[in-house]
Amino acid sequence: MPELPEVETVRRGLEPAMEGAVVTRLEARRPDLRFPLPEDFEARVSGRQILGLGRRAKYLLIDLDDGQTIISHLGMSGSFRVEDDEAAAMPGEFHHARSKDGKHDHVLFHLTRNGKSARVIYNDPRRFGFMHLWARSELDHYPAFAELGPEPTGNTLDADYLAQRFQDRIQPLKSILLDQTVIAGLGNIYVCEALWRSGLSPLRKAGTLVTKASKPKAQLVDLAHSIREVIADAIAAGGSSLRDHIQADGSLGYFQHTFSVYDREGHDCAREGCSGVVQRITQAGRSSFYCAQCQK
Repeated sequence: MPELPEVETVRRGLEPAMEGAVVTRLEARRPDLRFPLPEDFEARVSGRQILGLGRRAKYLLIDLDDGQTIISHLGMSGSFRVEDDEAAAMPGEFHHARSKDGKHDHVLFHLTRNGKSARVIYNDPRRFGFMHLWARSELDHYPAFAELGPEPTGNTLDADYLAQRFQDRIQPLKSILLDQTVIAGLGNIYVCEALWRSGLSPLRKAGTLVTKASKPKAQLVDLAHSIREVIADAIAAGGSSLRDHIQADGSLGYFQHTFSVYDREGHDCAREGCSGVVQRITQAGRSSFYCAQCQK
């Protein structure tokens, strides 16, 4: 499933084609994806202007001029493709290959912008993605957003906040960092990378990073910084760019080539001066990659 940097790459790739455009026609080729499409979806979106594109955690937000927002999740295999009279491009960086097979084109946005026409096509072979319509003023009450923690890209995520959430917690760091009520949109790849950067084991109990006075220890300060840093680096590189994931301009991102531990089982640890080897363990059904020698 795409992680936050991948969804942010999709948002940035779609923005030039969609922001400010008028949806001359929305074409829904089937009544449902993972869930039924919104009632009267075609009629409610056709004729609307797109004011802007946003993101909350791993959800893409498309704001319309009538106060409604299309909330889109890519699921396991969803992708958007931009087509105009001159070219086609698929924005985003994904772990698995994305389909360009037209029989899986389920939702088409027919757009006009500055006198030019374009199409933004949602393709999803497995149909695990979905689209909902929600009032923009009520987004905080959308069920999936109601209890989300802060984004890992802003200043709200700092060591003091993490100390509040970690205090007296006996859960392993890996588990608590994947809890979306603690941090929104942080997924398996970037948790592994952030823990490696901060020298912390995914098995370590979260509460051990907080003092008896409820203050963050130095390692927790490092962890907060590492989370923000690894997400920023991945977004700057265009997502994780695993396999054939392509950006809007057709170029590949390169963050995958700087993975330090993720999917590197049996490789030498990349930390200078460490002679350890990357291991893979399973935690709550998810693979954790780490170096037991330098991550404590």
